[in-house]
Amino acid sequence: MNRFHVLQIAITLTICLSLNWLVNPIGASAEETRLVLDSLIEELTRQNPEIKAARERWEAAKAVVPQVQTLPDPRVQLGYQRMPMVEPLQGAMYGLAQEIPFPGKLRLRGEVATREAERLEQEYAAVRLRLIARLKQAYFDLHFIHKGIEIVERNKQLLLQFEKTAKARYSVGQAAQQDIFRAQVEISRVLDRLAVLEQQKESLHAEINRLLNRPPAGPLGTPEEIHVTLLTVPLPDLSQRAEDFSPILRASVKGVERGEQAVSLARRQYFPDFDVNALGLRNDRINDNGYQVMLGIKIPLFYQTKQRQGVREAAAGLSGAREEFTATRQEVLFQVKDSFVQAQRAERLVMILRDAIIPQATLALRAAQSSYAVGKVDFLTLLNSLLTLQDSELELHGEMVSHEKALARLEAITGGPLTGVVREETQGQ
Repeated sequence: MNRFHVLQIAITLTICLSLNWLVNPIGASAEETRLVLDSLIEELTRQNPEIKAARERWEAAKAVVPQVQTLPDPRVQLGYQRMPMVEPLQGAMYGLAQEIPFPGKLRLRGEVATREAERLEQEYAAVRLRLIARLKQAYFDLHFIHKGIEIVERNKQLLLQFEKTAKARYSVGQAAQQDIFRAQVEISRVLDRLAVLEQQKESLHAEINRLLNRPPAGPLGTPEEIHVTLLTVPLPDLSQRAEDFSPILRASVKGVERGEQAVSLARRQYFPDFDVNALGLRNDRINDNGYQVMLGIKIPLFYQTKQRQGVREAAAGLSGAREEFTATRQEVLFQVKDSFVQAQRAERLVMILRDAIIPQATLALRAAQSSYAVGKVDFLTLLNSLLTLQDSELELHGEMVSHEKALARLEAITGGPLTGVVREETQGQ
């Protein structure tokens, strides 16, 4: 057996090992802790301090309602009087005084406080949905990083095999030394890319731990495989769902309603409040008792600088709330359409990459490996075939992640999990 035949056997073994790396990527059988998204979401809703703070603000606002609907505290009055008269009058005085707002004021104050509590309730729901969406996006990004590390690590092993093949062919004069250098350069670039991916993985670990109120340096496992969820809800239905159920938009609506009640209350301030006093009188001289009842009326004498300005203040607040609602509605509808078209784009690209580009790129790489072994193609063709497959696989997982992140944003905007979707079992390649 001559030297050339030995080289052909070595190259054939290299190709077999390379194809095995394509089928069984490195680390595929390693046992790692799996991150379950549903469990993370449940922990987020329990532990996240921002969600807790929003809930407490809502609880505090609810406690305001009965306070403003209740009459002011009565006053107990005690005193002593002595009046020098023909028949002197002297003795103790005792009684109660109660301020009574004009009819309707307490009810309107309660309405204002109720609308404010309802607005904070919607803000709490919006904060919760926004942070769930943020957790999902970080989770999907972490999935992409893990897949990227797996793909790049696998290709590093392939490049090491390519380097061996190039050295073997160079040793018998069938390849240029440049092939070896090019393989080594690509191996160095892969190591650089792996370092970047590791840094991004640690940053995402810290982000997820922060959302879960865990120590940022705490360990995390590997995300589960994600599935592409085909979105079958049309854009008009999503827009209508957002207008009906978006917590951000509903909070803005409650702000407008609160402003309307505030205007009514400000106008009611033109009417006077009352003060009722009931006093008991004891005359020590003649050992006789009496009483005194008085009704006081608060006159809005300075209405031009007080009540009128209060109405102007409330009217301006209402106008601002309405403009804010219009701006919020436009922003919500924009986000719905933007996320919808991103999801549609990702769906199309996932199908093209999964069903056409990646199978074709895999066949092209295998053909290039076989052809390079017998000298029919140069090393650059072989290397380009590998990089094309790598980029296509990374793009596939990137589009899968982009699709699921767009759905997560849609759920946050439209008020919760989407209905009317069909799940397609689309595993990562």
